[in-house]
Amino acid sequence: MCRIRRYSRLLAILRFLLIAVLPACDSTPPAGTPPASQPEEEATMSAKMILKSSAFGPNEAIPRKYTGDGEDKSPPLSWSGAPDGTKELALIVDDPDAPTPTPWVHWVLYAIPPDTTGLPEGIAPSQRVSEPPGLMQGKNSWGKVGYGGPAPPRGHGRHRYFFKLYALNAPLGVEPGLSKEALLKAMSGHVLAEGELVGTYQR
Repeated sequence: MCRIRRYSRLLAILRFLLIAVLPACDSTPPAGTPPASQPEEEATMSAKMILKSSAFGPNEAIPRKYTGDGEDKSPPLSWSGAPDGTKELALIVDDPDAPTPTPWVHWVLYAIPPDTTGLPEGIAPSQRVSEPPGLMQGKNSWGKVGYGGPAPPRGHGRHRYFFKLYALNAPLGVEPGLSKEALLKAMSGHVLAEGELVGTYQR
């Protein structure tokens, strides 16, 4: 009789241990948890292009000629590294150091032919440009079409001017005169590669 009682107690203890341990060993993830073998989704990064100017180097001062204190001409630019599948190029120039809520926009260009590898000095301030053929320009923060050179507040220190080039996988099919925001919206989902050149200027 004693043996039966001992076995009953032992079985009860084993049953308790099994109930307590099994949930901890359950490898089933909670609902909504991805399987352990599933890799985390990584952000797709666009490729890089090389953007240069014969007028100034990276992080160098933009010559007075290309500013609001000079002739206010757009500087010459050249680039390389546009990937296969590029159907159109676009360029935005802005100043994030301006004392304004958003960067001050100096230049908006788009519909640049994909085989173009540069822009000459002094692009005319018109919505449609004949050279390169098909190029269109949008409005800067002064509300004017075309390039507006650096003209930071006097005594405000050194400002950076970001020249950003975009290679697009499709023609945007938009009209000339776009703002920077409208162009960025149109380009969304179409950027294959980017290039950047930073120049500086202060008064």
